[in-house]
Amino acid sequence: MQKITWDIQYLSPPPAIKYCKKCGKKTEYLCSGLFRINAQRKYLDIWLIYKCLDCDSTWNMTIYSRINPKNVAPKILDGFYSNNGELAKRYAMDIELIRRNGAEIGLPKYKILGANINFGTPIELHIKSSYPSRLKVSSLLREKMNLSQNTFKQMINSGSIRSVSGLNLKKCRLQADAILIIDKWPIEG
Repeated sequence: MQKITWDIQYLSPPPAIKYCKKCGKKTEYLCSGLFRINAQRKYLDIWLIYKCLDCDSTWNMTIYSRINPKNVAPKILDGFYSNNGELAKRYAMDIELIRRNGAEIGLPKYKILGANINFGTPIELHIKSSYPSRLKVSSLLREKMNLSQNTFKQMINSGSIRSVSGLNLKKCRLQADAILIIDKWPIEG
């Protein structure tokens, strides 16, 4: 059995979708990569700044509220103060943090890096992601393998494509790693 790995490379964090007062509607807010820090006596408030895609108004996503600076690792605290890009991306990719802040999550821009699949050869496919995301495993498979919705459903129903861990491939979203077995190929008609 041939083993193939696909890595999901995120080109941008997912947009946060929320109501914009200035636009008067729900819009996408994109991460600016900048932090805002406010000191209140012995405590800090730390936000990640987002900007409305349509009007550039800002929304501050709460990372920490009323936290003692001693409770944050010095390296991380320095990252907040210096607007560290990797740190900003880590928080911007945290879909649970975005949800806790009352926003919906859009789909990030991404590329699928890895070899194309040879039809006819049984394959163990590993799909890897650095971050949990809202990307559907079915969409990734259909995109990279150039499959129609109908052919994909046939492959699922016949068992020719299946998850090693029992994921529902029609509905599941990509977490850290998905391992699939692909062993039979229906002919698209």
